[in-house]
Amino acid sequence: MIDRFDVLIVGTGHGGAQTALALRQNGFEGTIAMLGRDKEPPYERPPLSKEYLAREKEFERILIRPVSFWKDKQVRLMLGSEVVAVDADARTVALQDGRTFGYGELVWAAGGSPRKLTCEGADLQGIHSVRDKGDVDAITGQLGNGARRVVVIGGGYIGLEAAAVLRKLGCTVVLLEAMERVLARVACEAISRFFEAQHRVHGVQVRLNTVVDCIQGDGTKATGVKLDNGEVIHCDMVIVGIGIVPVVEQLSAAGADTPNGVAVDEYCRTSLPHVHAIGDVALQANSFADGKMIRIESVQNAGGMANTVAKNLCGSQVPYLATPWFWSNQYDLRLQTAGLSAGHDKTVLRGDPFKRSFSVIYLKRGKVIALDCVNAMKDYVQGLKLVEARAEVAVEALVDSETPLKNLISVLRGEKK
Repeated sequence: MIDRFDVLIVGTGHGGAQTALALRQNGFEGTIAMLGRDKEPPYERPPLSKEYLAREKEFERILIRPVSFWKDKQVRLMLGSEVVAVDADARTVALQDGRTFGYGELVWAAGGSPRKLTCEGADLQGIHSVRDKGDVDAITGQLGNGARRVVVIGGGYIGLEAAAVLRKLGCTVVLLEAMERVLARVACEAISRFFEAQHRVHGVQVRLNTVVDCIQGDGTKATGVKLDNGEVIHCDMVIVGIGIVPVVEQLSAAGADTPNGVAVDEYCRTSLPHVHAIGDVALQANSFADGKMIRIESVQNAGGMANTVAKNLCGSQVPYLATPWFWSNQYDLRLQTAGLSAGHDKTVLRGDPFKRSFSVIYLKRGKVIALDCVNAMKDYVQGLKLVEARAEVAVEALVDSETPLKNLISVLRGEKK
């Protein structure tokens, strides 16, 4: 006999934890288990590159729930457990340690593994990702042993957030980005150049259009990063933030459709019966991307999909239709994003970047499709409604930062201001 659970959740991040929470909140009385590669109970991931790395929050403060909570809710945690195979016909999963568990419904919330460097020297010590607690503990351990010269490879959210914290901790930081600007995949040039300038002001050496040739070392640990032009940047530590690889090989081997992640329908169901996928791994048609199949890597998406799966398993057929949103904290700046800006044909600057509080509104064929708000909470909260409605608003009205965006929403509805 093997242990069997009514719902087996693979992954103990935000998506996995929220699935278990939402099941109980929706009255699910069956057995639930969470399997996770991480050895720690479910915890928040965004603080890893922010407050936890900065040593401003202890680990206990970023736990999603106290450890006792899961026992009280009769959710079995099986930590340090890696699934190596899924048998969709038998409804079982096999673990690396040889154990096998059965399930009634499987929720795949395994997230992604940090994309690794493939160049020579990539396996040296002192090269870190920022994906889990162990990664950050290794970084802070090396800092505690005197490391002060850091090369950050990758100018996305993770790389920029890590660079900001490391400067705050007194490190010399060189940030390398292969593209012509930071945040190139997620933001317009105005946002990219603003954050690039802020990092330069804070002492980060930002190097754009820069390609890494190899990592140099002393035979054990990394001591420098060699560029393709022959230049060597000497360092004590390397942090790599070049994206993730979705963990779906087990579902792929079981026969699931896995073109880039695992394809799911509007209810987060995979092509395998009784198997659902959520969060970073889930490839889904998205109305905010003109119906294209995309993956969204965010806490909001993981939590929203988890709620959808839980409601469906409890008998409510509810499709997942949430508006994407994201955030990033760097220095004293808070960037909040609503919608998806890919494919925009016009941007509108609202406010003054020199005052360190402004927004960029993205339009496509005259409709508001996304916003990037820097230290502009009101714009973000009110502008979210414009994004959800794909509102058509005159550019002149959007530019006027003295007019609250909520007034534009009222006008669209024909209401009085």
